Amino acid sequence: MSTMRLTQQEADPLGGITAAPLVAVGAGLAFGMSIVLTIVHWDDVGRPLAAVIAIGFVGAAGLTAALSAAPSRAPFTSERLWLIVALAVAGAIAEYISTIGANTSLYDDFGSIVVGTLILCVAPYCTWVSLLLAGVIAAAVLSLLVVGSASAIAVDAPLASLIALNSAAVLALAAAAAGYSAAVVNETLAWQREANRAALQRDAELRAGIARSVQQSRVSVLGREVLPFLAGVMTADRISVADADRARELAETLRHALKAGIESTWLDDLAADLQLTRGIPVVIDDPTGAADDLNDDQRSALTALLVWLGDAGRSEEIHVVLRTHPDRRGISIVADHGSSPPTRRELDRFTAVARAVAMGAEATLTGENVKVELRHVAE
Repeated sequence: MSTMRLTQQEADPLGGITAAPLVAVGAGLAFGMSIVLTIVHWDDVGRPLAAVIAIGFVGAAGLTAALSAAPSRAPFTSERLWLIVALAVAGAIAEYISTIGANTSLYDDFGSIVVGTLILCVAPYCTWVSLLLAGVIAAAVLSLLVVGSASAIAVDAPLASLIALNSAAVLALAAAAAGYSAAVVNETLAWQREANRAALQRDAELRAGIARSVQQSRVSVLGREVLPFLAGVMTADRISVADADRARELAETLRHALKAGIESTWLDDLAADLQLTRGIPVVIDDPTGAADDLNDDQRSALTALLVWLGDAGRSEEIHVVLRTHPDRRGISIVADHGSSPPTRRELDRFTAVARAVAMGAEATLTGENVKVELRHVAE
């Protein structure tokens, strides 16, 4: 999907949840700035009621932003962005009305900085295009206010300079918000593509290796035990009770080998392949075959994580436990540190990939191991 139509909340749903408190902090900061700057230029205020209404609009915009970003109200829609910007711009207009005809300077007006701050704090929930567009439209409205108050400003400066000065804050903050949104989405999608590539490559290797491993398990039983036994029986004068017992044991061994090949899941095959190619023990505890409940995207994410943990000396041993519940499934991955343990930033990237494919993900990094908890709804 194009990054023009994706937000951080859509690419990394749980990451959007963790960003919600920051929206409340940004909204509180914008509200505080409107109060402080109103007090600073109180000598220019000719209509106190309009000044109070301006602060009220900013407070309403901040409250709307904080409530809209709450996880219980997800997803954040573009209509909420425009409502927030409209309330903030209304606050700037009310501020203009409160100082009309008496505003001697522009640097102490809160309109531009407050609108830009509110746009920035909702960046995780909007596309970079909508954020940039909101900044441009807000700057255009604020420029009209500058034109209306230019005659009362004490500084003798060209009108274009005054417009540029008043629009700089909102345009700069909107550009920062757009850059953040685009960068986070692009990075998340890049890791998703890397996970898919790793899964596809591993899938191709497994398709060739599964049949080979099953065949080798059968051939090893036949080659080591069954064929020599049959050769001995065929050249013997008679079959003893011991020979009959031995025949039953070999038949049971061959049956177990065939049964193990049939009941093994793709995750068991992946673990066997990792242990063979990387030399790292990978223990799978999946008594109910829950690995088969994962969809293709979730398998890709889990495969990429296990392959990554098993590479470059990151782990000495990996344990994977799959738990089943009536409506949810859980996967616990514990990897003991190798010579080059993973970093927190690297783990966060992989948890973001897991969240993007409808899996809850939490990672814990200690001095001894890495623990990753994955959750998904049973389909």
